[in-house]
Amino acid sequence: MILKALFAASATAALLLALPANAAELTIGFSQIGSESGWRAAETSVSKQEAAKRKVNLKIADAQQKQENQIKAIRSFIAQNVDAIFLAPVVSTGWDSVLKEAKEAKIPVVLLDRDIDPSGKELYLTAVTSDSVHEGEVAGDWLAKTIGGKACNIVELQGTVGASVAANRKKGFDTAIAKHANLKVVRSQTGDFTRAKGKEVMESFIKAEGGGKSICAVYAHNDDMMVGAIQAMKEAGLKPGKEILTVSIDAVPDIFKAMAAGEANATVELTPNMAGPALDAIAAFKDKGTVPPKWIQTESKLYTAADDPQKIYDSKKGLGY
Repeated sequence: MILKALFAASATAALLLALPANAAELTIGFSQIGSESGWRAAETSVSKQEAAKRKVNLKIADAQQKQENQIKAIRSFIAQNVDAIFLAPVVSTGWDSVLKEAKEAKIPVVLLDRDIDPSGKELYLTAVTSDSVHEGEVAGDWLAKTIGGKACNIVELQGTVGASVAANRKKGFDTAIAKHANLKVVRSQTGDFTRAKGKEVMESFIKAEGGGKSICAVYAHNDDMMVGAIQAMKEAGLKPGKEILTVSIDAVPDIFKAMAAGEANATVELTPNMAGPALDAIAAFKDKGTVPPKWIQTESKLYTAADDPQKIYDSKKGLGY
């Protein structure tokens, strides 16, 4: 009997020693913008996978691209006393009040994919984002190199008005092409990061530019708008990828499908795995008090038709895009 008790005690002690210090399951609230694009859907899907790997209870609130819904979700997470809050901000301003509430409740906030106005930097723990200015520069540099010295009229499909990523991708692209007098953005309008709006705006560009004959290239702030634009070009009897060059950002599966068909030329990858680094940062902060850097940067890789787009499409199509 004594031996049995000793054995049981030893086994329990061994089990406790084997458990990590942060074995208690973390609960994290994620205020997601919505599912306005294939990339956004993939970010949500990958976030769930990354949380499951780490045994984290991730509660996702879809804001349907409305800031007021995100603010309500954050307040709900605060009321639930979650361990941390992830926020993919739909716009860059208007967060101070609700983030102060999270800070007062001692709930760390991590920004994913997008940043907020610099005045709010003390209100969040870290931001896991790409350098979206650099993404625009990569797109602009590729176009400049591909065009060479010939004159080129560019039309631009911008992201959501007020979104930091849209402003930054525009800024980076404009900086890159400013070095080349032959490259000129002749029309620029928001397509709100959606395929439907991208198609609609591209149709108006084609109509305004003599049936599209004066358009040399299309730059879109995301691939979903470009997929819509490609459809508009095809319906107008134009040949995207050949007569009109395309460059966009995100590297979603459907842009590789278009690339494989010769209808798209280049994309800059935005990884959908923002949650992995964010979860690791929160775990280290909660477990050891390790304060992460204010910005955790992800890679921005350029892909073109030379990179076996069909193979890349096959590797990405199961990620929830």
